[in-house]
Amino acid sequence: KVMSPRNGYGDWEVTQKLAQAMALDWNYTHPSEIMDEIAATTPSFAMVSYDYLDKMGSVQWPCNEKNPLGSPIMHVNGFVRGKGKFIRTEYVATDERTGPRFPLLLTTGRILSQYNVGAQTRRTENVVWHAEDRLEIHPHDAEQRGVRDGDWVKLGSRSGDTTLRALITDRVAPGVVYTTFHHPTTQANVITTDFSDWATNCPEYKVTAVQVSPSNGPSAWQLEYDEQARQSRRIAGKLEAAE
Repeated sequence: KVMSPRNGYGDWEVTQKLAQAMALDWNYTHPSEIMDEIAATTPSFAMVSYDYLDKMGSVQWPCNEKNPLGSPIMHVNGFVRGKGKFIRTEYVATDERTGPRFPLLLTTGRILSQYNVGAQTRRTENVVWHAEDRLEIHPHDAEQRGVRDGDWVKLGSRSGDTTLRALITDRVAPGVVYTTFHHPTTQANVITTDFSDWATNCPEYKVTAVQVSPSNGPSAWQLEYDEQARQSRRIAGKLEAAE
């Protein structure tokens, strides 16, 4: 549980203790000191401080001497850094390859209702829009594997495996399967490779060679993970009740 720095142990203090354990000389006594350091080193936050935020209520960056009230609109008459610069680069093919063991390509992505990874929105009622991660698979590929809509399937790659329910749809092309990665028990990223883009180091989540096969349900590690999460929620609930 993250507590306010004014009435308990805050997340900034936990982070600081971790840094000190790694021999970093972090000795903040209040999060306002961290904000002051950010303002001193980042021109677009030059006037932002705890006191100023208390006075103004809120401000939108950039907030500095030129824009002391903040900047609700960043670009009005032109772009701050000029027009975007596009650079053409040579195409570099992935090292990932399909084959007899892993004939399908997995691509992963997001769904709007789950706020990227669901860190916040799995705690709201909109979970009804996306109650679980499903593996979208084309009817042809599903028929070849004896998979019916709603069946548990094992999704495996050279990196790892997990299980989830199948969603048979022609929204994906034959030879391609798709899933989201919002629910922790799915752990979709255990399937993806360690490859990344040479320029930005962005992980390669879109072209992982996989195989799909029928399954009886969640794997042992998923059940263990789910139980661990359940116990964590139970402990957190007792702490909240004690306060």
